[in-house]
Amino acid sequence: MTISLPAYAMADMKKEAARMGWSMSALAGEYILDAMYHKPNAETLAAIEEARSGVEMEELTPYNIEHFEEWVAGL
Repeated sequence: MTISLPAYAMADMKKEAARMGWSMSALAGEYILDAMYHKPNAETLAAIEEARSGVEMEELTPYNIEHFEEWVAGL
């Protein structure tokens, strides 16, 4: 099997394969199998659709950002 990818994707895959100690072929196979068989659950699909639609998205204001920063600091 031959796969053509942009040069930047090939470079990133080569780095990732080396980091994991895998061949490029093994890494590509893993990515393909993961994409084929690991589907998001219903809740995740709903969240993706909501994010794409823009419905019920909060507008960022200085007030929201300040409270978000407080929330993050409390984690």
